Amino acid sequence: MIIPVKKRIQIFDTTLRDGEQAPGASLTPEQKIVLAHKLAGLGVDVLEPGFPVSSPGDFAAVETISRKVQGVEICGFARAVRGDIDAAVRATRDAARRRIHLFISSSDIHLRHQLRKSRPEVVAAAREMTAYARQFCDVVEFTAMDAARTGIDDLIEMVEAVIEEGASIINLPDTVGYALPHEYGEMFRRVRLGARGGQNVSYSAHCHNDLGLAVANSLAAIEGGATQIEVTVNGVGERTGNCALEELVMALETRGDVLGAETGIVLDKLYDTSRLISGAMHFPIAFNKPVVGRNAFQHESGIHQDGLLKDRSTYEIMDPERLGIPRSMIILGKHSGRHALKDRAAKYGVALDAAELDALYESFKEKADRQKAVSDDELLRMVSSATGQQAQFYELGDVQVLAGSAPRRVAAVTVRNLQSGAEEAYTSTGSGPLEAVIAAISLGIAESIGFAGLELHSLGSGEQAQAEAAVMVEWNGAKFRGTAIHQDIVMAAGIAYVAACNAALLSARAETGQETAV
Repeated sequence: MIIPVKKRIQIFDTTLRDGEQAPGASLTPEQKIVLAHKLAGLGVDVLEPGFPVSSPGDFAAVETISRKVQGVEICGFARAVRGDIDAAVRATRDAARRRIHLFISSSDIHLRHQLRKSRPEVVAAAREMTAYARQFCDVVEFTAMDAARTGIDDLIEMVEAVIEEGASIINLPDTVGYALPHEYGEMFRRVRLGARGGQNVSYSAHCHNDLGLAVANSLAAIEGGATQIEVTVNGVGERTGNCALEELVMALETRGDVLGAETGIVLDKLYDTSRLISGAMHFPIAFNKPVVGRNAFQHESGIHQDGLLKDRSTYEIMDPERLGIPRSMIILGKHSGRHALKDRAAKYGVALDAAELDALYESFKEKADRQKAVSDDELLRMVSSATGQQAQFYELGDVQVLAGSAPRRVAAVTVRNLQSGAEEAYTSTGSGPLEAVIAAISLGIAESIGFAGLELHSLGSGEQAQAEAAVMVEWNGAKFRGTAIHQDIVMAAGIAYVAACNAALLSARAETGQETAV
C-alpha cells in the first residue's frame, strides 16, 4: 500500500512579538531569551522574537536571541519603512538563518483611515521597501496587513509587486479575525493562481481569533495552498489572540489523514511550554482551553469515566501523555461513579472490597453534593474512614504565617507522620507566605519530593468563598498532583502539597505491588 506523503507545514512562532502585544503580557529581555530557547526546543521552524525598532529592550532581546538560539530561523519584524528594516537587519545580523518580515496595510479601510494614502502610493512603498530589504537578506517575507478584507484584485496587484522585487514568502493575514474559513481558503487559492509569479513563492497564514475561527481559518489556508502558519503558544496576542500553536499542531496530528499535512513540533514538550508561557506572561489558561486546559483530559461524568477506564479512545481523541500532560483525567465530583472511585483508590495502592467501596461511595456522594469537586486530600480521608485504617502518609496540622513589610515571610507548621504517629514542628522562610509554608512543610517530609508548581482558583465570591489549590510535585522522575479546598488560600496550598506528596508515595507503593486493604 502506498502511503501518501504529507505536506510539511512550517510553524512560525510569534509568541514573543504578536503574543507579547496582548495587554499585560509584556516580557523582559531576559524572559524572552529563556522562552526563545524553550520554543526552539519545541521544534518551531521560525521564531519572531520581537519588533526591533519598537524599543531598546526589544532590539537587545532580538539581537541576543539571534546570537544564542540555534536550530531555528530568526525573523526580524519591520514596517515597510527604512528605519524599521535597518533595525531588523542589525538585530538579526548574527543569526545562522534569518529573514526580514515587513508589512504594510492593503485594505481600503486601512488605507483610508489609518495610512491616509492612495493605493498607488502604498503599492509603490511595498515595492520599494521589499527591494530595499532584499539587499540585506535572501529571505524576505511580505505581509499585506488586513488581507482578508482587501478586494482580491487589489490584493493580487500588491502581491505581484513584491514578488517582482524578491519577496519569497507572502503572508495573507486575517488581521481582525473577520474571515470565514471558506472565504479565507479561497483567498489563498485565488492569489496563488491569479498573481504573476504566484506559484513560485510560499504562502503564510496569520489569523486572529475575534470570532473564534483562528485555527479553522488556518486549516482552510493550508487547504488553499499555505505552507506556513503563524501562531502563538496558548493563542495569546492582540485582543482575543492568535491561532494557538498547540491547537493547530494537534488538529494536524489528529486529522492529518484528512488534511494531508504535518509539522515538526515535539509533542511531548507542548504542555510544559504552555505552562512556561502562561507563567511568564501572567496569563492564566482557561479550564476549557483545548489541548492544554485543565479540563481538556479530565472527566467527571460517571458514564465517561467508565468508558475511559475500559478504553481511552471512547472519549479521548488525543493521548495526553504524548503531549507531556500528567495523567489525571478523572475528576471526582457528584457525577462520578463507583468505577472511578475504585480505580483512584487502586492507584493509591488501596484495594477496596465491596462493603468498603459502598461505604466510600456513600460518604463521597454526600460530600460531592455539597461542593463542586472532591479534593485528593478529602478522598484520602474518606478512604481511611471507609477501611478503618490510615491511607495517608502525612497530614498537615497547625499553620502560622508571619506577614509584614520585611522581604522574607516566616511560617511555622506541624506535620504528622501518620505511619509512625509522630508529630513535629518546622519553621522556614520564603519571599511570600505560600513559599514559606511549602518550605516549612517540606522539612517534615522525609522523602526528597520536589515542589513543581501551584495553581490557585477561587470557588465563589463573598465571605463564603473558598480557594481550590492544585499542587504538582516531582519524585523519582514522575509528576504527581494533589488538590485541596479551603477558605484560607495558604491552608489550601499547604494541604494540597501534602496531598500531592501522599499521592506520590501511595502510587509508588502501588507500583511495587503492595496493593492491600491498608
